[in-house]
Amino acid sequence: MLNRRGLLMGSTGAALSFCLRAYGRPLDNTAIDDIVGEQVNASSKTAGIVAVLIDEAGSRVIAHGHSGSLDNHPLAEDTVFEIGSITKVLTALILADMCARGEVAMTDPVAKYLPSSVRVSQLHAPITLIDLATYTSGLPNLPGNLKLDWRNPFADYTADQLYAFLAEVGLKYKPGTHYEYANLGFGLLGIALARRAGKSYEGLLVERICDPLNLRCTRITLTEEMRRHLAQGHDVRLNPVPLWDMPALAGAGAVRSTAKDMTLFLRACLGLQRTSLGHSLKRLLQTRRPTGISGTDSGLGWFISSDSGDEIVWKSGQTGGFTANIAFSARTHRGSIVLANGQFDTVSVGLKLIDPTFHPKDLGLLFTVR
Repeated sequence: MLNRRGLLMGSTGAALSFCLRAYGRPLDNTAIDDIVGEQVNASSKTAGIVAVLIDEAGSRVIAHGHSGSLDNHPLAEDTVFEIGSITKVLTALILADMCARGEVAMTDPVAKYLPSSVRVSQLHAPITLIDLATYTSGLPNLPGNLKLDWRNPFADYTADQLYAFLAEVGLKYKPGTHYEYANLGFGLLGIALARRAGKSYEGLLVERICDPLNLRCTRITLTEEMRRHLAQGHDVRLNPVPLWDMPALAGAGAVRSTAKDMTLFLRACLGLQRTSLGHSLKRLLQTRRPTGISGTDSGLGWFISSDSGDEIVWKSGQTGGFTANIAFSARTHRGSIVLANGQFDTVSVGLKLIDPTFHPKDLGLLFTVR
């Protein structure tokens, strides 16, 4: 969760346990509506929410609340939200695709793809691309020379400032050996991949991920269509807040998207949609490193929580005005997407859609950092 105390992966219990159960019959629309509505009604911290459930019955979309836009257009599957750190999964997928094409290798040092003048700190080993993508680079979560303005905290932070920090930071852990949530790491990964491709991060994202999956409203720079369907973000007091800009750390959390596009992405992750990215999507889960939290590993971008013969693959996101979660069960192939234009527990709603008997007390870790 991104907050003024910093971005740390927090736990409300000593272990992460899902207590996964048999899921039974597919949920009908009334049951889905009840789950989403119950959470919305129990919270005073959200303006609106759009949720999607993918299961044996197909894809269903439920919306509650309001968009908060100037014309207050209804929330729907084409409403645009910031998805925050779900961006990290997309950045990891770019990495996997570039590896599949032979353009980079997971074990390449990140310094290989940075300007020759940039010095990257080391501790017994160089920081590699796989270290960045699995939250194990040894770098801190945020650069120490970032001066935060919480209305738009990353807007004025530049790549040159990031390079300066890389030269001076001392790593606490040997790369590849210790988990720490990694906004800085994924921002750096995005820069390195974009430089290797000779494109901007957004240009690379559109070419390698959005176009193959037909994600027409998944962008950093809003198209006119996206602007027409943009929800207004809200802070914890339900005050309207601006969108976040992340020019240097785009690979960590700069993407905006819709429930419709995220459904296409999730269907590809579940193998329900044929795509040229199928092998790369699988690789995101085949590469794993421990987080130090019982039952939960990091994949490439994803978190993978295991118990009772099942695995829940998930990633959450948060910006100043939006929260989001995407998740699926590897056993049942049931998946969920939850997008909100306020500070809301989208993680619990998403997991409850996958398993209706889920209760927040079952989950030691209610939020990962956005």
